[in-house]
Amino acid sequence: MADVTDREADPAVPFDLASMRKQYRAEGLSEPELAATPVEQFARWFKQAATEGGLFEPNAMVVSTADAEGRPGSRTVLLKHFDEQGFVFYTNYDSRKARELAENPHVSLLFPWHPMARQVIVTGIARRTGRDETAAYFRTRPHGSQLGAWASVQSAVVAGRDALDSAYAELAARYPEGEQVPVPPHWGGFRVAPRAVEFWQGRENRLHDRLRYVAEDGGGWRVERLSP
Repeated sequence: MADVTDREADPAVPFDLASMRKQYRAEGLSEPELAATPVEQFARWFKQAATEGGLFEPNAMVVSTADAEGRPGSRTVLLKHFDEQGFVFYTNYDSRKARELAENPHVSLLFPWHPMARQVIVTGIARRTGRDETAAYFRTRPHGSQLGAWASVQSAVVAGRDALDSAYAELAARYPEGEQVPVPPHWGGFRVAPRAVEFWQGRENRLHDRLRYVAEDGGGWRVERLSP
């Protein structure tokens, strides 16, 4: 029988995936150097990712949800705020992710900072932000993005690109540049209150550092080291 790793065995696969790997040579992450809270530690790493990491969008994160029957869904979303209360992103409340969060508020956020051989995984509970907070953020969005929030029925089947462009053009005529666009009632934020936050640092020989903050019932955090 031919070796399944042989590229000639399957011409449809242009690479030998089994042999694709990188040797991580980054400095490690130790318990004494961690901040007191995961949000403080995240702020440290995020600053480095934004200023030194060479990342196109350091605030890009993979948001994973599951519906009431446990069927998962993942997509990339931009983080727009974080503090000790949680991590905030915005979306259409009729989207698949928002519908799933209404059924099951447990959520995972993954920040894949590959150029730095780092990733951060946040698990917690998602709750909608208040309308005042949503409106304040909406006003900071570019005019075109504000129109897009109205034009797109996110996650719904659309007849074609022309239908989407036509909806946008109608809104652009109704609300020209410089005119205030109302905040859509079906659009807003989610704040993810973390229950656990894992900081992953790639190391040589796949012996990575994985340090996880876990929320204590009485307040505060404990730190666990996970085997790679």
